[in-house]
Amino acid sequence: MAMSRSAMTETTTLLMCLLAVVVVSLGGAEARKQKGKGTLGFYELHRGEFSMVVTNWGATILSVRLPDKTGHIDDVVLGYKNIGAYMNDTTYFGALVGRVANRIAGGRFTIKNHPYHTYKNDGNNTLHGGHRGFNQVFWSVRERVTGEFPYITFSYRSYDGEQGFPGALDVLVTYKIDGDYSYSVTMYARPVDKPTPMNLAQHSYWNLRGHGRGTILDHSVQIFVSAVTPVGAHLIPTGAVTPVAGTPFDFRTPAAPGAHVAEVEGGYDINYVLDGAEVDGQGVRKVAVVSEATSGRVMELWADQPGVQFYTGNFLKGDEGKSGAVYVKHGGLCLETQDYPDAVHNAKFPTEIYRKGQVYKHYMLYKFSLTPNK
Repeated sequence: MAMSRSAMTETTTLLMCLLAVVVVSLGGAEARKQKGKGTLGFYELHRGEFSMVVTNWGATILSVRLPDKTGHIDDVVLGYKNIGAYMNDTTYFGALVGRVANRIAGGRFTIKNHPYHTYKNDGNNTLHGGHRGFNQVFWSVRERVTGEFPYITFSYRSYDGEQGFPGALDVLVTYKIDGDYSYSVTMYARPVDKPTPMNLAQHSYWNLRGHGRGTILDHSVQIFVSAVTPVGAHLIPTGAVTPVAGTPFDFRTPAAPGAHVAEVEGGYDINYVLDGAEVDGQGVRKVAVVSEATSGRVMELWADQPGVQFYTGNFLKGDEGKSGAVYVKHGGLCLETQDYPDAVHNAKFPTEIYRKGQVYKHYMLYKFSLTPNK
């Protein structure tokens, strides 16, 4: 099936808006920091009426477009109107975050009795790899393939001491359209010399009604888990694992986030322990199902990680987005599959320390469909 004329027009408009500000956005201090480190690019992957646009700045997903139950095509991920906003981003729209996603308490940890201090960009803590994590660097295009199942692979060499993390690290991420309405994200990382923590995450914000169209509080969400890792002050896990039964965090059966969000201080922003769905032969399990009644869109997420951060856009505050959209609080939700947050300080959590010769792998699969007409 060929891409519709309206889909092509809106995708072209998005690319033109982004490209129009590239020269301005790369001016001044940012251009001096990145000089010689990469060339900005935008890449479209599509199959029929399903398409996505990515950039090598932060290995970021800029758009995901698909039809609703009436055939109208919408972009269902939040994003900025120009690349300059991504370069000053603190929301992580669509970004590949690391070297360690989520929070490291106190911006410090120890490996083999050697202390390391990472850049503190979230109060006294390190968030998503520091103020210049993997979302704030140029990635190289390793491979790009068009055709029936198009994909693109980005690569990045993180240097020893970047944001305070030990050792050089080689990282790959591949975005691939696997079917008519599905795509996968495959992340690999390999320490070059020293032991180092690793926890990569894909940080897209979803609104299945269409980006900028209200909040996600009336979406239906099901997460296949039985427990969370509760947090204390500054969203740092306490080290406990607590059942969700009988709490506002229970999404074992489909429920709207808005039903109990007022009972959760600040809104949902917590790691769920993925233990509630059958694992296939490759270690991949169904993580969550999200649906939205007006559009009829349904999104399934599958992954091979031990946890998933469920976040309801609590810090959105009228952010100006693409196509003139304004993103209100709870205007998008994130499902970030991951290792447990602050695992470097919790021996009972799955380890996120990798050594030379070990390979980190993280696989995600998104499947989209429409609810049957009743």
